[in-house]
Amino acid sequence: MMKILITAGPTREPIDPVRYIGNRSSGRMGAALAEAGLAAGHAVTLIVGPVSVAMPAEAVRINVETAAQMHEAVMREFPSHALLIMAAAVADYRPKSISRGKISRHGALTIECEPTQDIIAAAGRIKRPDQRTVGFSLEGGGTLDRAREKLLAKNLDLIVYNSIATMESESIEPTLLWRDGRTASLPAGLKTQFAESLIRHAVALVPG
Repeated sequence: MMKILITAGPTREPIDPVRYIGNRSSGRMGAALAEAGLAAGHAVTLIVGPVSVAMPAEAVRINVETAAQMHEAVMREFPSHALLIMAAAVADYRPKSISRGKISRHGALTIECEPTQDIIAAAGRIKRPDQRTVGFSLEGGGTLDRAREKLLAKNLDLIVYNSIATMESESIEPTLLWRDGRTASLPAGLKTQFAESLIRHAVALVPG
């Protein structure tokens, strides 16, 4: 049995008490990975943003809302897990300041933003030799170059390239890229089916 840490869903970065910046992620991929990990006999911890799909009750669940909260939870939990799969769609930017009251509608609105924490890169910096990290690269174009750059820059062991079309969808047509240069383009299929395959590939990376 292996301890697997999985992040799922979007984050919400508040603008005011009722508005936020976020991504259109349902959390379906993270839920499928958790189900697959549990079915394979592993212990799964889920760090979950505001999702719109059900998560497996058997997993240990940690609810978060913002990127900062997800970053704190991953940094706290990762040291006790052998594998991290970062399936969450974390918002890349957050407002630099949050209005205490609801912003009234009157003309144009300019929101100054700052980058959120790069959570998977932070995990890669504290990763021990016996731990592995897996990330996702959601891209609009058809090139794998950006995914390869992320793989190396964030010290990942495996990255999943997939197109924007898979967001909120039940299906995925992924390409896997390993740190040793191997790639594998998989046929389109349900995320539940892909999750079983990814769990096998990711677990196989962990020594021992």
